[in-house]
Amino acid sequence: MWYKCYTGLRLHFDEVKSGKLRVNRRRGIGFEEASELFCQPHCIDRRSDFPEQYRAVGWVGGKLHTVIFEVRQDALGEFYHLVTLWKATSEDRKLYETSS
Repeated sequence: MWYKCYTGLRLHFDEVKSGKLRVNRRRGIGFEEASELFCQPHCIDRRSDFPEQYRAVGWVGGKLHTVIFEVRQDALGEFYHLVTLWKATSEDRKLYETSS
């Protein structure tokens, strides 16, 4: 599935996985809701080199969340492929607080 927020950023994710995340009581939201994170102030850092993945921390529905994503390319250009998400941990909170 594709999602485009008002910043023009293209986001891609697996709809089946999004549904599984939404019903997981520890996560409670899917990628559709988590896409809100990229449409407002958030912080990003590199999570791993192989595969090259990034961590974004920001607010979704009044709670701080973390999204792991990969930067990919297609014929239209660059997009973010969302890999997973969770409610922000204390480490994620510290990153957000020191970056904002």
